[in-house]
Amino acid sequence: MTPSRDIARLLDIMAALRRPETGCPWDLAQNFSTIAPYTLEEAYEVADAIVRGDLADLKEELGDLLLQVVFHARMAEEQGAFDFGDVVQAITEKLIRRHPHVFADETSQTPRAVEGLWERIKAEEKASSKTAGQEGALSGVPVALPALTRALKLQVKASKVGFDWKDPRAVLHKIREEADEIEAELNRAEMDETATAAEVGDLLFAVVNLARHFSVDPEAALRQTNQKFERRFASIERALAARGKAPQDSTLAEMDALWNKAKEAE
Repeated sequence: MTPSRDIARLLDIMAALRRPETGCPWDLAQNFSTIAPYTLEEAYEVADAIVRGDLADLKEELGDLLLQVVFHARMAEEQGAFDFGDVVQAITEKLIRRHPHVFADETSQTPRAVEGLWERIKAEEKASSKTAGQEGALSGVPVALPALTRALKLQVKASKVGFDWKDPRAVLHKIREEADEIEAELNRAEMDETATAAEVGDLLFAVVNLARHFSVDPEAALRQTNQKFERRFASIERALAARGKAPQDSTLAEMDALWNKAKEAE
């Protein structure tokens, strides 16, 4: 079997990998649950390639992510639930339905107006579904999302029904309040680890809320900070290596001074 630009070839390869007796033993042993972690991992690798600006790697990672879609669709087809064509039809129907300003007579033109139109149509779709009356305002946010992303989506949904601060200063006040509660736990004669963990969670949730008020994606912001930390710590390691030392052989004060130098250099 030769490579091809045709999606049909990818579907044929996946079918061959899943064919009983002649397929790949590893692929045959998989199910939706075992493949799901790989699906998440590939999505993260796509995001990482974008952050790094590596378009060659992005092409590769998008292929890996497409394979995940094909894999799930193949397993569903084997169960008689749906196939890849059904997946394509479902998303094309949704895109056409949610873009009446492109495919119908709606006149929304600005990004903000289009976003509002998308949300309105999405709400109408949910209202017409069989389960609409059983869903709360926060329903529909996948539990498997990264915690920061899920916190953001929960807050956005709550804000749409009026449960939100209007001023980011109020969120800052909440952050200080949560930090004070952590300090109170630290000052206890015997610190309650469970309570402290809960307070740290509250603090993180409040920080996500602040990011949302500034239209900052907390997941993307933290990824950038992680990269910055790695870059500056690598600078510390290089500087120490030039002195014939390793981080574990150095003092915190020495490493902190080198950190400040790396920060100034940027």
